[in-house]
Amino acid sequence: MEPGERSPQQIRQALLFFVFLGGSLVCSETWRYSVAEEMEIGSFIGNVVKDIGLGVEDLAARGARVIFDDYKPYLQLDRQTGNLILNEKLDREALCDLTEPCILNFQILLENPLQFFRAELRVKDINDHTPTFLNKHILLKISESTTPGTSFQMDSAQDLDVGKNAVQNYTLSPNPHFHLKLQDSEEGRKYAELLLDQPLDREKEPELRLTLTALDGGSPPRSATALVRVLVSDINDNAPEFERSVYEVLVPENSPLDSLVVKVSATDLDAGLNGELSYSFSHVSRDIRKTFEIHPISGEVRLKALLDFELIKSYTINIQAIDGGSLSGKSTILVSVVDVNDNPPEIVITSLTSPIPENSSPDMVVAVFSLRDRDSGDNGRMVCSIQDNLPFLLKPTFKNFYTLVTESPLDREKRAEYNITITVTDMGTPRLKTEHNITVLVSDVNDNAPAFTQTSYTLSVRENNSPALHIGSVRATDRDAGANAQVTYSLLPPLDAHVPLASLVSINPDNGHLFALRSLDYEALRAFEFRVGAADRGSPALSSQALVRVLVVDDNDNAPFVLYPLQNASAPCTELVPRAAEAGYLVTKVVAVDGDSGQNAWLSYQLLKATEPGLFGVWAHNGEVRTARLLSERDAAKHRLVVLVKDNGEPPLSASVTLHVLLVDGFSQPYLPAPEAEAADAAPAAPLTVYLVVALASVSSLFVFSVLLFVAWRLCRRGGAASVGRCSVPEGHFPGHLVDVSGTGTLSQSYQYDVCLKGGSGTSEFNFLKSVASNHQESVNDVEENSNFINGFGFN
Repeated sequence: MEPGERSPQQIRQALLFFVFLGGSLVCSETWRYSVAEEMEIGSFIGNVVKDIGLGVEDLAARGARVIFDDYKPYLQLDRQTGNLILNEKLDREALCDLTEPCILNFQILLENPLQFFRAELRVKDINDHTPTFLNKHILLKISESTTPGTSFQMDSAQDLDVGKNAVQNYTLSPNPHFHLKLQDSEEGRKYAELLLDQPLDREKEPELRLTLTALDGGSPPRSATALVRVLVSDINDNAPEFERSVYEVLVPENSPLDSLVVKVSATDLDAGLNGELSYSFSHVSRDIRKTFEIHPISGEVRLKALLDFELIKSYTINIQAIDGGSLSGKSTILVSVVDVNDNPPEIVITSLTSPIPENSSPDMVVAVFSLRDRDSGDNGRMVCSIQDNLPFLLKPTFKNFYTLVTESPLDREKRAEYNITITVTDMGTPRLKTEHNITVLVSDVNDNAPAFTQTSYTLSVRENNSPALHIGSVRATDRDAGANAQVTYSLLPPLDAHVPLASLVSINPDNGHLFALRSLDYEALRAFEFRVGAADRGSPALSSQALVRVLVVDDNDNAPFVLYPLQNASAPCTELVPRAAEAGYLVTKVVAVDGDSGQNAWLSYQLLKATEPGLFGVWAHNGEVRTARLLSERDAAKHRLVVLVKDNGEPPLSASVTLHVLLVDGFSQPYLPAPEAEAADAAPAAPLTVYLVVALASVSSLFVFSVLLFVAWRLCRRGGAASVGRCSVPEGHFPGHLVDVSGTGTLSQSYQYDVCLKGGSGTSEFNFLKSVASNHQESVNDVEENSNFINGFGFN
């Protein structure tokens, strides 16, 4: 505690000291103030200036303050105005509980000089609490023999409020038996008593439910309710009574032991022990006690012995019911024994034939049986039947004998087994029925031929396959059974005798798997057809057939073949190109074919190597070799080109061809086609002296050169040989595999090609696709004309 501060205990001791030692300083008059509970903080209570008789300025000067006996600041003194202000909300029930009035004592203290003024604050009650019953369910047990006017105490409702706000009244829900009587307790509170107006009858109304309501005196009043349950206690004032005075029962003679004959029931309006009943026989004979028994609690009468209609047709049984108070009631049971149909029909099978063939004729006897019923009269008359929608028929024969025969043809493939239920019903009441099941099996007859799953099959196999390759399967089914359904497959003789079917395919006779016996070649055989047969093992055997078409799928197994220029010629072909040729000038055309088909035969051309890259180009789709730019004097005279021909297969196959190109100026330069000459040109240059000697020798031998040229011209005419500068033409036919098998652009076997330089044109022009079948004499004449043209240029 900080210095200068005083605890409440110290303040109280100081005040008491001043009170006892300075009694003359305390005013004997007590001022009274009042406030309603639950008022808001800051509410005005009163003004002490008028009561004290001092000025407002004295309050502040003399340090006026309010001190309650419990030292709690319920009020606050405004020294500027002298007003007493509510400092906190007051709860009367918390401050004074049930004490009324609720007074809070306090003092007003003034200093300099010290002076006390006594005062009290009365807290007024408001109706802020609802009455409550401590027990919402009030249970009262009252005997039905209680006399009217008897009162019963009940718990009162509790209300925290006091005075008129406390419980002031009780009400009871309307009823003919009870009413309320209000009483005042010693504490001044009201409570209610329950008074009985009329006698109670438990048998009519065993329980009453009443609503008790408590009301306070507030405005508006508050209320609470409680449920009052009145249980009426029983007295033994009622004797048992049976539901019927006479019970008439029909019992079949074949009722088993312990079967229920009848269940009697009596009622007693009393409750508890007075309502508990016990059943028993009353004055009955020994035969009844041997035949029947009654359960003392449930009242069930059951058989102890079997009944026989021929011995005793009826029984009269007297029974009684006694309650716990020894009051009893009586009744009678009349039991009539009924003759019943207690013997079911019997079925005796004499003979049964199973299985039966499916091609059995109608009226074939399947089974013979007899019927018997030990009853007589209508109970012994019988009706026999089988299920509907069966290919069988019942025929009565001698007395109670019946035969089961076929009514229509059977088909094992539709149904191989019949479960036939023979039902026999007598004409008794109730009707008794006997059922007997027999199973008839249908044996198979070979009446169904094997059927292929498809009328025709299309199989695909890639060429160059491995021998014994499984290429597909055929399948046939037979609806028969056993050996009649075992299918054997075979190859039927081909319709086309030229197809070597036995060397192409084979079939597994057990499962119909097809195998290629050898490797197939698409170029030789693209497709073939054959028939397969399926036969069962019945007697006689039945068969069917189907068509199988095998398609051979092409494989990229043929490399492109170059038709022009041929690479196996005795002399290489050299193409002449004038140096004055423009860009795009056609030098030559590479012609190639492919023995495959489809995309495997699509050819593309590519310049693989060149003496001078960039000078020549090859068109990818047609193989034309053209100049890529203008020629110049700096370009080499001789060029070697390697052209690659490639197909579009997977993987692609290719071939290459070598072309020799010679650049000439107006075709006036000497043509040196031989490879030996090319090697000689590559030799190192001779010294200057050698060139001078050669120049003098050339002038001297001009005459000799003219003579040699004349002799060469004569030889060309006589031998029909090609002159210098002309390409060799292959004789004979090309290999047989270069055949147009697809019609997609490859060349026929009847064509070969030559290339020649036409005379008189002045430029390199070429003739392609000239048929070998044309007149040979035209070729000779063409050679002669070209020879004359070359002689005009001075070639040897």
